[in-house]
Amino acid sequence: MTDTLSPETTAVYTDRRGAVHPLPDASAEAQVRADDRAHVFHSWSAQALIDPLPVAAGEGATFWDYQGNAYLDFSSQLVNLNLGHQHPDLVAAIQQQAGRLATIQPSMASDVRGELARRIAEVAPGDLDKVFFTNGGADANEYAVRMARAVTGRRKVLSMYRSYHGGTATAISLTGDPRRWANEPSDGSVAHFLGPYPYRSSFHATTEAEETERALAHLEQVITLEGATTIAAIIIETVVGTNGVLVPPAGYLQGVRALADKYGIVYIADEVMVGFGRIGEWFAVNHFGVTPDLITFAKGVNSGYAPLGGVVISDRIASHFDTVAFMGGLTYSGHPLACAPGVATFEVFERDGILERVRDLGERVVGPRLRAMAERHPSVGEVRGLGLFWAIELVRDRETREPLVPFNASGADAAPMAKVAAACKQAGLWPFIHFNRMHVAPPLVISEDDLVRGLDIIDAALDVADAEIAG
Repeated sequence: MTDTLSPETTAVYTDRRGAVHPLPDASAEAQVRADDRAHVFHSWSAQALIDPLPVAAGEGATFWDYQGNAYLDFSSQLVNLNLGHQHPDLVAAIQQQAGRLATIQPSMASDVRGELARRIAEVAPGDLDKVFFTNGGADANEYAVRMARAVTGRRKVLSMYRSYHGGTATAISLTGDPRRWANEPSDGSVAHFLGPYPYRSSFHATTEAEETERALAHLEQVITLEGATTIAAIIIETVVGTNGVLVPPAGYLQGVRALADKYGIVYIADEVMVGFGRIGEWFAVNHFGVTPDLITFAKGVNSGYAPLGGVVISDRIASHFDTVAFMGGLTYSGHPLACAPGVATFEVFERDGILERVRDLGERVVGPRLRAMAERHPSVGEVRGLGLFWAIELVRDRETREPLVPFNASGADAAPMAKVAAACKQAGLWPFIHFNRMHVAPPLVISEDDLVRGLDIIDAALDVADAEIAG
């Protein structure tokens, strides 16, 4: 149970340095709630059926509500808060940039924009040396597709059913999960295919090697049936994010690269969620030793402190536009107030060894602990992940692998997962729940003690899932 102060007491929170800070009083919370409910229109929600939590403060891996209740942020908000709440270096970078040059149009050269682009190019694989900045991940994917279509002269794009690529027109069409359904028809030049998922293999595979071979054969068949000469691009989340934290089996991404080369197709790696340290690499493709033609990014590039995304572009793609104008642009492309915390992010990563600590915590703490939970809790079918990005898949029966809740469940059907989430929140952890899974994605700066405490809370919450299947 989180600690709640009495109504007569001014709520406070204690920061990582031990300093005590007062929180706004109850009347301030009431105003926040009233304004939100009366005037804010929320995404992906039935407006009358939600009750957003008013958040008063945040620091590191923790945020506080107006009552002084503390929550470990095990979702990093939307898996974007890689360096945590209120990181002093990122805040200072924004403040300093605002005091020097708050904005400048994209057609002019900006020192902070250029430096960030250079730093990104330096950690990208192969010859991906140019960066086009966007305002977020959805438009990064939109523009990557636009580039692929312009270079190839083709229209069609292939993407996985288990995927999310954003909420804008082409991005939602690329998306495979149910959020696409209500937005159709949109971009009719998108076709979907089944990616690898060894735990629930669509290809009746019994080993990861079989899954790789059969998933690639399926993808090539889709390419053939859709018409290879009509396909501009294949877009893949390097590690599928919201739709399962699906780590590709060995050889799969290399196989995608080979198929793209064989048929003259542009390979786009969507790293909006897994880029910038989430699995312990600057870009997740670096872990798998594959070089795409385009990489899309957002979220962790500046921990979401200001809207920023982009496309990292290979020389082959970029050179097409040397003498041919690129027909695209955004007023706020590479905005200085967004790029400044991006530059600071590189400095923090390098100074504090963020990539190394993410790999260490994933291998030494999270992986072993989740595997132990899987052995102990009959509701856990599988755990999987890398770095600080994991999924716990909950089932009703380990033998049949029936999910704890149905696909795309809502209302009463989703109640078992809602109970698991409620147990986490009651104990002081804000979870990331999607369908029948709980994802583990805390800020990369989380202390080991807080990481272990959060895993303890999840361990206890899984007792609720066990009770559900026990009847």
